[in-house]
Amino acid sequence: MKGSYALTVSRTQRLATVLLLSLGLVTALVVVGLAAHSLAVFAAGADYLATAVVIGASLVAVRLAARPLSYQDATTVAALFSAGWLLVLNIGIAVVAIQRLAMGTPRVEGLPVLVVGVIAGAVVLAGVLVLGGDADDDDGKEALSIKAVLLAPAADAAAAVAVVVSGAVILGTKGWYWLDPAAALIIVASIDLHALKLIRKITVALRPT
Repeated sequence: MKGSYALTVSRTQRLATVLLLSLGLVTALVVVGLAAHSLAVFAAGADYLATAVVIGASLVAVRLAARPLSYQDATTVAALFSAGWLLVLNIGIAVVAIQRLAMGTPRVEGLPVLVVGVIAGAVVLAGVLVLGGDADDDDGKEALSIKAVLLAPAADAAAAVAVVVSGAVILGTKGWYWLDPAAALIIVASIDLHALKLIRKITVALRPT
């Protein structure tokens, strides 16, 4: 019982730490996205906002574990909500990216995009290190809510790489602005792929045994 309480406190603290990192990064990405006219940075910002929602849902699941609703049920519901949020959020970004590719992309400032992409990558690494010890539950089975949280950094890493590459190329060529919406589509595709895999696992977990 005591060990279980200690695990819950530790997990809550880890999740809260990464939540604060994610919210701070979302703010930075929105500011830079507006200043640099970068859809890829906005897509990364939406990705990190989704990460914050994932973590918030997981924190709720940890709290619900102490109530009559079983921990497995709570974490499964939180994971399903998180994965669904990722999919819905990306629809609008994909539509705007396709419109920009079809109708022309406005000028994008490569340097701030490159810098914020590097910072985003560093935050992803920090989040993975903080949460790395919480992937397994007491029975050695992966909790779906924690998988949802670790799904987010996996997608975040792809987003950071796409932002860095697009920013570097735009900065170097001073004109390949179409790479920005293209990078946004790559980010969206990466997030959706991971989200669909998680939803499939959740569906299996929800089937009556």
